[in-house]
Amino acid sequence: MLLLQFSTSHYCRKARLALGYKQIPYQVENLTPALHILRVKPLSGSHTVPVLLPQQKNCPAVVADSTEIIRFLEAYQPDPPLYLENDMQQKEALRLEDYFDEFIGTAARFVYYQFRANEGKQIDSSWMSQAVIAIVRSQYDINADSAKIAALKIADAIAMLSEFWQDGYLVGDRFSVADLTAAALLSPLGLIPTYRQNYPWLFERITEIHQLCNEPLPKNWQAGLDGLSSYSNAKVN
Repeated sequence: MLLLQFSTSHYCRKARLALGYKQIPYQVENLTPALHILRVKPLSGSHTVPVLLPQQKNCPAVVADSTEIIRFLEAYQPDPPLYLENDMQQKEALRLEDYFDEFIGTAARFVYYQFRANEGKQIDSSWMSQAVIAIVRSQYDINADSAKIAALKIADAIAMLSEFWQDGYLVGDRFSVADLTAAALLSPLGLIPTYRQNYPWLFERITEIHQLCNEPLPKNWQAGLDGLSSYSNAKVN
């Protein structure tokens, strides 16, 4: 299988977590934002990633969108399952997946790229990285005001997660697509020291899920901890 992706996209991370959890061998093709349209639109009819090319007999040629990729993987290889047996619980898991996809994933994007354009610029100050950040900020109209609104949405989601994630799962008594989606789409916040300071339990859980899914943590994940150390020292001084 071949996954067409942006290496830094948390929606692509969601697809990788699912593939890793099911231990399905795959390769990735990293695309360049803007230029990626030339590669993915002829395949899927859309301009978004991730796009999975199963390259297997009796499988669709193209599966686009992280939610559809997980649905395909559940049919292709049911075990270990990401969907729940109980119909009511599965309905709730899919509702949470949609909630994180539509509201929290986008909010995390706003907060993350606002941080990377300002205090977090030193994480990677290369011209290529800064060019990608500028493209994303322009494409989604990310600025200080929109990032503040997004941060409020994230605060609501973290408050909800705190009721379940510190000692259990979001739905039922086992890992599901809801937990996977939350871990993937909140992972960019791990690079932001204030979130690492305020919600250590959140990033411990995200780390556990990445280990469960055989997926490395985001690049520069340590920068969030290094920044937290600098932040703490500044407060002491």
